[in-house]
Amino acid sequence: MTEIPSSKGGPREAWITGIGLATSLGEGLDAHWDALNAKTINVDETTFAPYIVHPMTKLSFDAQIPKKGDQRQMEAWQRIGTYAAGLALDSAGVKGNAEILSRMDMIVAAGGGERDLAVDSSIVNANIQGNADPALLNERLMNDLRPTLFLAQLSNLLAGNISIVHGVTGSSRTFMGEESAGVDAARIALARILDGQSDIALVGAAQNSERKEMLMLYEFGDFNLKNKFMPVWERDNGFALGAGGVFLVIESKEHAQARGAKPYAKLTKVFSDHARRKNPGDVTAVLEGLWSKIGAIGENSAIITGATGAAPVTAEERAFLNKHRDIPTRATATPFGHVVEAQFPLGLALAALSISRGALFPPNDKTGVEIEMTKAPSQIVVIGAGHWRGEGMALVEAV
Repeated sequence: MTEIPSSKGGPREAWITGIGLATSLGEGLDAHWDALNAKTINVDETTFAPYIVHPMTKLSFDAQIPKKGDQRQMEAWQRIGTYAAGLALDSAGVKGNAEILSRMDMIVAAGGGERDLAVDSSIVNANIQGNADPALLNERLMNDLRPTLFLAQLSNLLAGNISIVHGVTGSSRTFMGEESAGVDAARIALARILDGQSDIALVGAAQNSERKEMLMLYEFGDFNLKNKFMPVWERDNGFALGAGGVFLVIESKEHAQARGAKPYAKLTKVFSDHARRKNPGDVTAVLEGLWSKIGAIGENSAIITGATGAAPVTAEERAFLNKHRDIPTRATATPFGHVVEAQFPLGLALAALSISRGALFPPNDKTGVEIEMTKAPSQIVVIGAGHWRGEGMALVEAV
């Protein structure tokens, strides 16, 4: 288990001062808050049938990526992430501030880049027909792939594009590892701020759900939700991929106050773990261990979880939640789908948004797992359990 180190110079606070959201529900904080309170769910059950996705809302990329040349050399997931990063910088009031951006750390959680499906299909079809000799494979890879595909596939190119477009030129880190990458991006950012190694950081991830090769990949593991959409707690197995770009600006209290920034909330703790998942109950036990690390929770508390719907991990997470049934819970996968690397940043963003609005958005569940909350939340625990590996937990609190 990895724990945040304490500050060498005394206790520090990390404030969330900027939130950038672009998902299937819309873009910006007001649009998302309205959609969540209206219990809106946008899914596409036909384009990739029998598989279900939450498609990205229509974005005017010029608003955050003004140069068409920059847009053209990015794949969809990079455009989504760069767009959301711009929203976060706007939200924090640091867009265009060269002095702050030059020392802003950036930590991005990213998956593998997109592929050229036409080339992949030609190679697979040749193999089926018995024509996949090494010479043909080399010919296809050398002659058919476009020169810029390499740029689309590099995981750290999202961070690179954010730097190019928005001028964030402090230290840069990219973590790979599906859901765990999002947990560690937040954990490392918080650790550096609390330890005085960083004053301000841009943290987040992006996911494009409308990718046939990813649907194929997850189908090999029997992870896809098929045929008909249903809320996450009603599923026996399966997740619907969700499109989303989620970025947060996190900074020290002192840094925020010095520039007159107002916080949405403070990020107090982030922990990560890695259950062996060899025996039933392993994930439940790890979540209980993380919960004990979070510490005492007040009566005006809530839980936001990225529970995916995948078996058996969601059932084990539900067993954990059953031990804390008095705490209102919300699952992000019902309205947003599973956004993979962006799962944990999304939970943090919604926690900070809810605290800043003085309310928890209503439940979107008929099973009873999610209950109403009438009081303003002062603490929200964010949970992220990966569909295959990795668990994380964070505490977001009112300032």
